[in-house]
Order: sequence, then structure tokens, then C-alpha cells
Amino acid sequence: MSSEERTDETVDETVDEPIDEVVEDLVETEEPDVERERDEYLALAQRAQADLENYRKRAAKEIAAAGQRAKSGLVGELLPVVDNLERALASAGDGEEHLADGVKLVHSELVSVLARNGVEVFDPKGEKFDPTFHEAISTREDEAAGPGVVLDVVEKGYRLSGTVLRPARVVVSG
Repeated sequence: MSSEERTDETVDETVDEPIDEVVEDLVETEEPDVERERDEYLALAQRAQADLENYRKRAAKEIAAAGQRAKSGLVGELLPVVDNLERALASAGDGEEHLADGVKLVHSELVSVLARNGVEVFDPKGEKFDPTFHEAISTREDEAAGPGVVLDVVEKGYRLSGTVLRPARVVVSG
């Protein structure tokens, strides 16, 4: 028999064996160490994927928090400007209507910009004093109001996304 004939015979023998049996033989011959190793690598890959997803979420939160801190800092620096514009409007006398109109326009535009960016103004007159939102600068006796009620607001308070940027400076009944 020639070498070509022998090759044909072996090929014929292999082809006669069903593919399912070949696959089963391969699966059965797989060693337990290989299965254990495969499971360990799969678990390691899953942990790495979960760690990466957690990192992405944490980084997104930190970026948002940094943006919020930057916005808070800028708004905090603009609040005295709003206060000064309000004082200018309050002190405008007769004959200064044109100047007052200009200051009023600037004030309303600045307040609108702050509002569009999530800044809320709160004026707590008549509310119960709350040290998380109010800063008492003095007390005054008032028979009509009970104790611990805000009588006057010296400076309005401001919030950004629920966080107090500046507490309202108030006069409280004693």
C-alpha cells in the first residue's frame, strides 16, 4: 500500500465517526484544573468589568460635584453685587428715576441669570427661625409675634440646588 492510500483510509475512518462523539470526547478529557482556571479567569474578568463601571460612575459624580462647587463659588461672589444693586434702588431719590431705571434693568437681568442657573432667593419674613437657613443678627421684642419668629430680613438668603449658599440675615423676635 502506498502512502497516499493510507492517508485516504485514515481520513475515511475519521469522517465515519460522528462529530458529537468527538466533541464529547474532548469535553470529557478536559482536566478539572483547566475548568477551575477558566472559572477563576472569568470571575477575575467580571470583577475587573464591575470595577471599571464603578470607576466611571464615581468619576461622573466627581465631575458633577466639581462643576457644582465652581458654580457655587461664582454665585457666592455675585450675591454682594445683587445686594448693592438693591441698596442702590432703595436709596434712589426723586429726580434720579433714569438712573434707578438703569440699575433696575441690571438688577433684574442679573437675578434672571441666577434663577436660570438654579439659584433660589428666599425671604423668610414671618417664618419660624431656623439656624440652617437664617442667621440672626439681632433680636427685638414684639408682642404680636411669638418668640423665635423672623421679624425683618436684612439680607435675603440664597439656595442653589437645595444647598444654602448664604443664609438670610434676619432680626428675630425675643
